[in-house]
Amino acid sequence: MDLKKILLSCVFVVSVLLLWDRYQAQEAGSLSTTKASVADSRLTGDVPDRPALATTELPAAAAATAPTGSLASGERLTVATDVFEADIDSNGGDLRRVVLLRHREAGVGGKPLTLLDDGPRPYVAQSGLIGADMPNHRSSFEPEPGQLKLADEAAAVELALRHASDTLDVRKVYTFRRDEYVVNVRFEVTNRGTQVVDTAGYFHVLRDGLSPDGESWLQHTYTGPVVYTAADKFRKIDFDSVRSGKADYARQARDGWVALIQHYFLSAWLPKAGALREYYIDALPDGLYRAGVKTPAVRIEPGATETIAMDLYIGPQEQDRLAELADGLDLVTDYGWLTIIAKPLFWLLSLFNDWTDNWGLAIILLTLLVKAVFYPLSAASYRSMAKMRVLAPKLQALKERFGDDKQRMQVEMMNLYKTEKINPLGGCLPILVQIPVFIALYYALIASVELRHAPFYGWITDLSAPDPYYILPVLMGISMIVQTRLNPTPPDPIQARIMQIMPIVFSVFFFFFAAGLVLYWLVNNVISIAQQWRMNVVMEREKANPRR
Repeated sequence: MDLKKILLSCVFVVSVLLLWDRYQAQEAGSLSTTKASVADSRLTGDVPDRPALATTELPAAAAATAPTGSLASGERLTVATDVFEADIDSNGGDLRRVVLLRHREAGVGGKPLTLLDDGPRPYVAQSGLIGADMPNHRSSFEPEPGQLKLADEAAAVELALRHASDTLDVRKVYTFRRDEYVVNVRFEVTNRGTQVVDTAGYFHVLRDGLSPDGESWLQHTYTGPVVYTAADKFRKIDFDSVRSGKADYARQARDGWVALIQHYFLSAWLPKAGALREYYIDALPDGLYRAGVKTPAVRIEPGATETIAMDLYIGPQEQDRLAELADGLDLVTDYGWLTIIAKPLFWLLSLFNDWTDNWGLAIILLTLLVKAVFYPLSAASYRSMAKMRVLAPKLQALKERFGDDKQRMQVEMMNLYKTEKINPLGGCLPILVQIPVFIALYYALIASVELRHAPFYGWITDLSAPDPYYILPVLMGISMIVQTRLNPTPPDPIQARIMQIMPIVFSVFFFFFAAGLVLYWLVNNVISIAQQWRMNVVMEREKANPRR
């Protein structure tokens, strides 16, 4: 059997496996939470226990049982910057809602994307202090007067809230900076009593265990907690393992960070480098989860003030930006098992996009580069296919002569290949090489937020989404038909029939792939057609004018 046809079938199988992988991931995500509705969720949760790594004994933590009911609301304050619209509630001082002004909801013409929200599907950032009489995410704060909009030419804007008692004065301050998705959250704790006070801070993100609304099953990616430390590196802690108590990650470290990630976006707490921290990931009632970090205990002398602070990143998985913030933070962009190929491909795409300012043109340039790199292999493949085409009449004669004796026919075919010095496997290697490139580019396109809503030309307004009018898949199908006509017809009628049907089947599957991926494959096919046609002409001339 012609192994080139087998390999083409393998490409088809790979496409099916990609679709199945997306479907399985979607189903796994949908089963990772309890069946209870979250519309009436209890968002309060318990205050985390004191850190195990604390160097001093802390007073008992807040009551173990949280009050029932949905998260209480107080006065809502909205901070506006060039990248954010953020709502902070005076009850707990929580960050309840964050709108990313530079990113849109899925679909054409979508409004700015809301990442954090305390609606029916909660996703909020909470923080507080551990210890007797210390304010936590269930305590009431009083907002301080101040500017809530980033002024023109200003570098930052702050929102401060205050919680006071007879012995404590606590300010919770949010700092938002221009052109940054990092929010600094700090507690300024003043001991107004006569006794030494010990406390520690906790910072976590709370959300449900469902995938983001509107996510295509084909483009479904991991949603859940991740922890990074220098020792354990990047670890996904899926919701099922958290709820079953089997989550495996480093609880204590002097480095790293903790985050909740989803397709294209994340929220991550970034402790100061070198500082002790304790990570925690918990399952709460009603299918909710929280992932956070606790700071070591600090001792506050009477009349003294101590500060406990943490940076919170809330935004897109822009790899260059994330790599500058913390070690390993860019790993949240998950390229799957072909990361070693996908990352260089994305780097090249980014480079070409810097030149052209168009991701579609960048994909075309990448295709040209890949074809150039593998040209020696391709040239050998095209020559082999052209020779096979020239031999087609002789192969047909063998079929007519030995059609009833399959074994004899195979022997005679191999003898013919040997006589004509043709390697029947010569056209296979380029296809084998392109399969991992194809899959790696698939993951790069669906995982990279930089290509989200990236337009090409005309009707292609989002290269990370399928072609809305299926024009590119149809063109790709036509290009495959042309390729099939340029290649030799298989002697076996069943194989010949399969090769006729394959372009149609491929086109149907490519209806569901990202337009950028179809663009890559279409350009690749067009170049291959030109190269194969040229080689066929050369071989026909050699046949007509054999060397004496």
